[in-house]
Amino acid sequence: MIKIQIYPVTMLATNCSYIVDEATGKAAVTDPGEKSEKLIEQIKKDGGKLEYVLLTHGHYDHICYAKQLAEQFGAKIVTGKANADFLTNPEYNRTGVHGIDFKPFSADILLGDGDKFKLGETEFTYLSTPGHTKGCGVFLADGVMFAGDTLFCESYGRTDLPTGSDEKMVQSLKKLKELDGDYQVIPGHGPLTTLEHERCYNPLMRML
Repeated sequence: MIKIQIYPVTMLATNCSYIVDEATGKAAVTDPGEKSEKLIEQIKKDGGKLEYVLLTHGHYDHICYAKQLAEQFGAKIVTGKANADFLTNPEYNRTGVHGIDFKPFSADILLGDGDKFKLGETEFTYLSTPGHTKGCGVFLADGVMFAGDTLFCESYGRTDLPTGSDEKMVQSLKKLKELDGDYQVIPGHGPLTTLEHERCYNPLMRML
């Protein structure tokens, strides 16, 4: 079982999730686009057992504090193989166009579609979901989907930025729609939802 706290970061209110495996106390953070003192305080309060920094994709509002956070706690940065270029390319991660001071970095673990790993006793599955960018993916664990900018509450990620694709987004949402069962969905921005709600009310997902 996992417990989750969400820390909104950046002016775009990115949902940065702090995930703790209750059996072991080992922790992970998703998409730290900016430093959060409250998040850091909580990690320290829990014993500093940060194992992973999980990146759903490579836009600046999801990655800009990933390296610093990982180094502070000795954690490993985990993302999809197709996202690797975004961690070093200012055009892809949009730091160039926004004039953001950003030091390129590399992930420690690159995952393929369907790859699994464990946080303590909790198994995570990574699914590649290109569309918003070619490097987008979601993490599934314990009935929760950390969806990044692939799936929002009754919406989905924009596809007009570098490497975005309408066709790929359709394929990715179909893939998520066809998953077995229901999931609590924590999107990259905005309110939480469920996969079943999106099957019923997401305009694009309903069509698939």
